Amino acid sequence: MSLRLYDTATRQQRDLDPVVPGKVGIYHCGLTVQGPPHVGHIRKEVVFDVLRRWLERAGYEVTIVANVTDIDDKILAKGREQGRPWFAVAYENERALHAAYEVLGCRPPTYEPRATGVVPEMIELMETLIEHGHAYPAENGSGDVYFDVRSWPAYGELSNQHVDDMQAAPDAPADGKRDPRDFALWKGHKEGDPESASWPTPWGRGRPGWHLECSAMAAKYLGTEFDIHGGGLDLRFPHHENEIAQSRAAGQPFARLWMHNAMLNLSGAKMSKSVGNTLMVSEVVKRVPAIALRYYLVAAHYRSIIEFTEESLQEAAVAFERIEGFVRRADETVRAAGGDVAPGDVGDAFAAAMDDDLGVPAAVAVLQGDVTRGNTLLASGDSAELREVLATVRAQLDVLGLDPLSDHWAATSTSAADEALAPLVEALLAQRQEARAAKDFATADRVRDQLAAAGIDIEDTAQGPRWSVKGT
Repeated sequence: MSLRLYDTATRQQRDLDPVVPGKVGIYHCGLTVQGPPHVGHIRKEVVFDVLRRWLERAGYEVTIVANVTDIDDKILAKGREQGRPWFAVAYENERALHAAYEVLGCRPPTYEPRATGVVPEMIELMETLIEHGHAYPAENGSGDVYFDVRSWPAYGELSNQHVDDMQAAPDAPADGKRDPRDFALWKGHKEGDPESASWPTPWGRGRPGWHLECSAMAAKYLGTEFDIHGGGLDLRFPHHENEIAQSRAAGQPFARLWMHNAMLNLSGAKMSKSVGNTLMVSEVVKRVPAIALRYYLVAAHYRSIIEFTEESLQEAAVAFERIEGFVRRADETVRAAGGDVAPGDVGDAFAAAMDDDLGVPAAVAVLQGDVTRGNTLLASGDSAELREVLATVRAQLDVLGLDPLSDHWAATSTSAADEALAPLVEALLAQRQEARAAKDFATADRVRDQLAAAGIDIEDTAQGPRWSVKGT
């Protein structure tokens, strides 16, 4: 079975049919860096990281482009509020985005262009649209340039709307527009804005409109026709609708397939800065391990809304702890017998689930079934069958970016504090073992209770006691 994905444009599942056989080009809209990323933002990053991993496992050469919108009205406003240059605000939050990528095990995009880095390409695209009769400079001398939505009969195709039913585009005053629904390709320099936030054009100094930048970046780094364009469902209109219109009006085929992930909601409302209900990634990973947060974001289908609660987050952490516990115990059992197990094949059922519109929930059900089988085998110690199950589970977790024995998670699971703590815990465990050997169970229990009070979990296994810090 080949990979089938739900195409927002046609509203049906379609086979992936790459422009270039063996290669897949993906563009997904990155963050407007007026603030650090919250878990709602990072869900999209995790979704496309899983897609990339699955495609690469299938043998595709994958190129992912995710832009950074490093200039817009909100960034300029933040700069004024904080008394700092707008680009300092943007760069600080761009670094926070990269930290969130790293902490959740997302591989960085192949290319991560900034809007300010493709201004020449945006100017060329506007010139083409004006020449074709699809764009015009504002007649009020503001320096704005607008896309003429009525010049493009297909406008509204992605969001299944008719232009007469749409509200006015709120991105610029209507006095310079032919139609209130026309959207800004370029915004003329305004009095009070820093000179550094503008570039010269044939129509005066100004800066990019939000939509134009993505069309320019996608074409520059992936070509005028590419395979998948993605982002959060809230971007379908107006952002992605406008991208399609301006790119195709300029004669570019643009994206073959549109892939949108659903929102992450808090108490029934979309998580966004505007309603003040954000949960920063940097804060959430203080309450649960980062790998558990990734599992929480991965386990739901990408087109399903996640209703974020602390209870559901903790439940996910417990569920993943069971999976991770099997992997670590099985690995220790195999190593104790002089073996080593690397990730193997994911199995037919897991692959079929992933090929069905990236069906992670069904794939996780397969994974959990394999873990249950593995735990049964583990009770009998090392065996060829246990090694096979461990290899399968590790391969499945690798696709999801959740293999606790991978280089990334192995490097992040041991902190300097843990390294300092280890000799003390090991010494106490040795005392406990000596007490148990001498049948001094009161002393053995007292040592265990002391460790538990200090936040150390002890698990007795056939290979000896294992310890971990609670919540990690």
